[in-house]
Amino acid sequence: MSGKKRFSWKILLRVVVIVALAWIVITESIVLVLRFVPPPTSAFMIERQLGAWIHGEKHFTLHHHWVPWSRISKQVPLAMVASEDQRFPFHHGFDFRAIHKAIDTAEDGGRLRGASTISQQTAKNLFLWGGRNYLRKGLEAYFTVLLETNWPKRRILEVYVNIAQLGNGIYGVDAASHAFFHTDPARLDRHQAALLAAVLPNPLRLHADRPSAYVQGRADWIMQQMEQLGGTVYVTEKNPPHPRVRH
Repeated sequence: MSGKKRFSWKILLRVVVIVALAWIVITESIVLVLRFVPPPTSAFMIERQLGAWIHGEKHFTLHHHWVPWSRISKQVPLAMVASEDQRFPFHHGFDFRAIHKAIDTAEDGGRLRGASTISQQTAKNLFLWGGRNYLRKGLEAYFTVLLETNWPKRRILEVYVNIAQLGNGIYGVDAASHAFFHTDPARLDRHQAALLAAVLPNPLRLHADRPSAYVQGRADWIMQQMEQLGGTVYVTEKNPPHPRVRH
């Protein structure tokens, strides 16, 4: 019997190794392809569309259209970096300073804030599902490492601004610019870009085209941060200068 058990464990171990290697090869290949090929959709878009079908939302329409980096106003990625991840050009997927700060704030009695980087959010939106659990967070970390290893920073930003949810059924800067401002994404100005970034925390309750006092105030703060980061060179240069003031 002991010999059979050892044989069974060897088979199980072999299967686990084969599955793990297959997973690594498949996911690595997908990430490499998407470095050059525009993602036709994202896991979050698929999840939202399925949810609409399941709940019988007959009038729901998902709006998304990919636009390349050259046709996007650079105010938009700058606004999103200023709002979501000011150390984006300098970290390798995880902002440990922001994580420690969030933990310290929570320990001091404040609300626990998210410390996800744009790289993490891109990995989550593109490949995973909503919700919070250890499996999802582990997979998010795995895909974040793949993105940071295989994609340049500009590609991560390009994909992020194209798949981020910016309204109910509105995904990406092209759909948002036409739905909210009736213009092309290349024509968005600094204020419009800041309004789009201002709704990112909750795009179902916050509206870029009908900004509340909170959204407008947040957009004003984002524009201040955009200026302090040094303008669009912060997201267009390979080695941008460190921001003069960090918050």
